[in-house]
Amino acid sequence: MAEIVTPRPASTILLLRDAAARQVGGESRNEIEVFMMVRHYEIDFSSGALVFPGGSVDKGDKEIIANRALYSAGEGLDESALSFRIGAIRETFEESGILLARPKGSSELVDAARAREIELAHRSLLCESKTSFLNVLAETGMVLALDELVPYAHWITPEGMPKRFDTWFFLAAAPPEQLGAHDGREATDSIWVSPREALEGGESGRFKLPFPTTRNLIRLGKQASVGEALEDSRGRSIVTVMPVMTKTATGRQLRIPLEAGYDGEVFEVGAAG
Repeated sequence: MAEIVTPRPASTILLLRDAAARQVGGESRNEIEVFMMVRHYEIDFSSGALVFPGGSVDKGDKEIIANRALYSAGEGLDESALSFRIGAIRETFEESGILLARPKGSSELVDAARAREIELAHRSLLCESKTSFLNVLAETGMVLALDELVPYAHWITPEGMPKRFDTWFFLAAAPPEQLGAHDGREATDSIWVSPREALEGGESGRFKLPFPTTRNLIRLGKQASVGEALEDSRGRSIVTVMPVMTKTATGRQLRIPLEAGYDGEVFEVGAAG
């Protein structure tokens, strides 16, 4: 029997912004846009896929927990919950340059100009492990805005896979005028795209969409504004999803909990080869 790989803690943020009304199917419709990136084709997990910024929680994220002055709104959260949130903000900064933080003593998110200065001075060093996120926060006087994150989903890679992740998805309104850009290493392109457009790209072959990404885009696309998306998710109970794959005469199926809220329980994911 193959050894069961322990999932690695990971987290990701769906950064949202409101888009101007556009014509869809002959009618004007309000849509939201989400920041997404194309993973490098040489990455060994979801290579070439269109994904949300995120990645593994690391030791440095847990070291930040001990310094309460470096983050806000951690009350009532245990070490695991805090590390997922801190890791989500760090990974988003590394992969997009967007920083969900406030200057110490301020109630406002860091403005775009200052965020850009911090990105230029620290992002590459952080990505190359030449500095730590703790040092970046301490040197810039930033406080992580954990209160901006709204838990959205919790997925665990199925058993039997060689690389597994225990991933929390969070929603957050993108800080005003922080536009984001891919790093050119782990990601080769980045776009602001509506869930509808991303899904259409997946169907046409323009984009490669992992199964969890597709399900979350479909769910997200039901909301017409950032405010509605955040409000709908606040207080919603999160049902953990660990898909179970089965082979059928016609292909493969994935089964997920119906109560997770993805409009279905069994999904066809591939034809028989």
